[in-house]
Amino acid sequence: MQISELGAVGLGLRREMLDDILIDAPKQAQFFEVAPENWVRMGGKFGRQFKQLTEKHKFICHGLSLSLGSPAPLDVEFVKELKQFFDEHNILLYSEHLSYCSGTGHMYDLMPIPFTEQAVDHVAQRIRQVQDILQRRIAVENVSYYAAPGQEMSELEFTLAVLEKADCDLLLDVNNIYVNSINHGYDALAFLQAMPSDRVAYGHVAGHYEEAADLLVDTHGADVCDPVWQLLEQAYRLHGVFPTLLERDFNIPSMSELQSELGHIHAIQKPFIEHIKGVA
Repeated sequence: MQISELGAVGLGLRREMLDDILIDAPKQAQFFEVAPENWVRMGGKFGRQFKQLTEKHKFICHGLSLSLGSPAPLDVEFVKELKQFFDEHNILLYSEHLSYCSGTGHMYDLMPIPFTEQAVDHVAQRIRQVQDILQRRIAVENVSYYAAPGQEMSELEFTLAVLEKADCDLLLDVNNIYVNSINHGYDALAFLQAMPSDRVAYGHVAGHYEEAADLLVDTHGADVCDPVWQLLEQAYRLHGVFPTLLERDFNIPSMSELQSELGHIHAIQKPFIEHIKGVA
């Protein structure tokens, strides 16, 4: 399912933004993204408002709790609940993190999956199971991580192997590539270049916190920095223009400031789109 044929820009919808978007949705946003866990059982006023928005705008979902890398059994009933929710609200696309957040209990954090062949097989099987239940392809996100326990292969090798074995799509998080490249000392552009263009469903950009010169924390609580904007431009150069979404989870600024960042994405996309249209 496609968000747009060419160059859509999206905004991660947080509940704090709801009133503003109901009154006057930013024209710079062609689609919105929500965590389904925050809305799937929502009734009352918020439930009605969400239905009002999904009837008027394009929506996608980015999950938080599927726990694709967990050793615990997949929560099949939850996946079935998601399918019903997606059908009810005409959700165009579903993505999840290439991580896990549960074992014998829920950790309420996104933990790194060991970069091993065994983990590739385990995660790919779970992704295929989810896709079978949902009867749709899903996208998995390259995540930020701060340690790699039991590492037998690189993050790049692991990511590519999961995408191939699961036959799923990719949510290309440009900020995560930049954060990981600083924290783990690899070439962000080389990682970006190795991503399979035909699997990129859409992308994320966000801000982060600089704890130290060699330690960045993926917070989604700040403006997008210049190196990430530059890496996004390189992503379009390498993979073509793909739908791109701005994430902001806290320290949420005014809607006008968010619109400015959405406009920045449009400005980066514009020359590539004009070139494509000119060639056509």
